[in-house]
Amino acid sequence: MNKNEKKFYIKTWGCQINEYDSLMIANTLIQNTSYIQTNNFFEAEILILNTCSIREKAQEKLFHQLGRWKNLKNQNKNIIIAVGGCVANQEGKKIIKRANFVDIVFGTQTLHRLPNMIAKKIQKNKIFIDISFPKMEKFKNMIQPVCDNYSISIPIMEGCNKYCSFCIVPYTRGKEISRPFHDIINHITILSQKGVKEVQLLGQNVNSYKSIDTDNKKYTFSKLLRSIARIPNIERIRFITSHPMNFTDDIISVYQDVPQVVSFLHLPIQSGSNKILKLMKRPYSIEKYKVIIQKLKIARPNIQISSDFIVGFPGETEYDFENTMNIIKEINFDMSFSFIYSPRPGTPASKLQDTVNIIEKKKRLQILQKQIKKQTLYWNKKMIHSMQKILVHQTIKQQKNYYIGTTENHRSVFFYNEKNVLGKIITVKITKKKNNIFQGQCI
Repeated sequence: MNKNEKKFYIKTWGCQINEYDSLMIANTLIQNTSYIQTNNFFEAEILILNTCSIREKAQEKLFHQLGRWKNLKNQNKNIIIAVGGCVANQEGKKIIKRANFVDIVFGTQTLHRLPNMIAKKIQKNKIFIDISFPKMEKFKNMIQPVCDNYSISIPIMEGCNKYCSFCIVPYTRGKEISRPFHDIINHITILSQKGVKEVQLLGQNVNSYKSIDTDNKKYTFSKLLRSIARIPNIERIRFITSHPMNFTDDIISVYQDVPQVVSFLHLPIQSGSNKILKLMKRPYSIEKYKVIIQKLKIARPNIQISSDFIVGFPGETEYDFENTMNIIKEINFDMSFSFIYSPRPGTPASKLQDTVNIIEKKKRLQILQKQIKKQTLYWNKKMIHSMQKILVHQTIKQQKNYYIGTTENHRSVFFYNEKNVLGKIITVKITKKKNNIFQGQCI
């Protein structure tokens, strides 16, 4: 590598969509500038922070990181610092006001404009802020990453129209925009020809996807799933995240007809109390959620479900929490993402009186996570001696003919095979679990 080459560094916080956005940023810069990417921020002339606003004190985390980078800029005035992602959309000019050494603030929908902002910054030495929400522009300017894996995530929509009272996403990601149907199909077709076997569809509410083509033909999420399943070599389809309100019967029927859709679903419920769901502005009831799960289990008897939970939401009583624990046990969730409620600035819930003290919140979270852990253990034990289809994605360099693959329910399996099975989906018999990995025997 040429020592004179200029480099950029990206630090990413947040979900898989943020991870994908960082991949897009990297590809856009490589394609449109002379900069190359580095994993060492000390080498970089451009420092990019792609932020997330979901967790508590996201802003403080941002400014702590910027403080560390300020020292680098004091040593080299030519360093450009750019802040993007959800906190950038949320805070905008406030970032520059508090950290005047930041050069660029870009939004979740304007990351493709970053090369132009950098060029103008170098030419004019001005601060640039662009946190607008241009419709479809991001998708139209998407530069696809080089495929070096058998499983890949792709965005199919962005934004959210639900406005849950606790959530900042509609304000930082904008309203729902669906990527054109044929763009998605063409993208996945190209990936399948390069060896991809599994795709994961990304979006804040993937099952609210809808696209209308030039002939006025409408495509729903269920139609998209069925069309992807018809692409040669695509053997697995995942998606994240879904909303119960949009989990309609046409999507459930896909589980009955389309084996490529995995037998694992992440469907956030947030609380087991109808009262709390109403305060959260989650427009479904526990009864409706249970009906969805019942229908899914009829369509796909072996399906496993994971979910999200917020503990200690304003107004949550001990009785409300008991209802959450009851639904956890009844549905027998396999895994969960669970958090203590903390107010996000600017959301309706931040105006509610926080009635649960932090000690009680931590206690409830511990009880919930202990139960989920118990249920994960149940599902793990159930896998022993079962037959599992795994996507083989890794070889063990130190051990010849040993491989690692992933099951539909996100478990890693270590096994031996004399033939080269890298990149294939094969059936193994699970023999035991050791530490955090299962061991299997090829069938």
